[in-house]
Amino acid sequence: MEVHFTPELQAELIRRASRQGRDADALVQDVLARYLEDETRFLEAVEKGIAAAERGDFIEEEEMDARMKRLFTS
Repeated sequence: MEVHFTPELQAELIRRASRQGRDADALVQDVLARYLEDETRFLEAVEKGIAAAERGDFIEEEEMDARMKRLFTS
């Protein structure tokens, strides 16, 4: 597979890879692998949430608001 980058993005990839003591190809492969893993986890979570909602397994808006408030004020 061949991927084309803008000159600016290519320069940035090379710069960052160099700072890490590696080549840009390895950096791009690692970044893409992490992205695909994250995307897979996200899509699985969305599917799980949709399935829960279809079963009627969800919380009321007031409870979600309270949970979010606790999360961000702790």
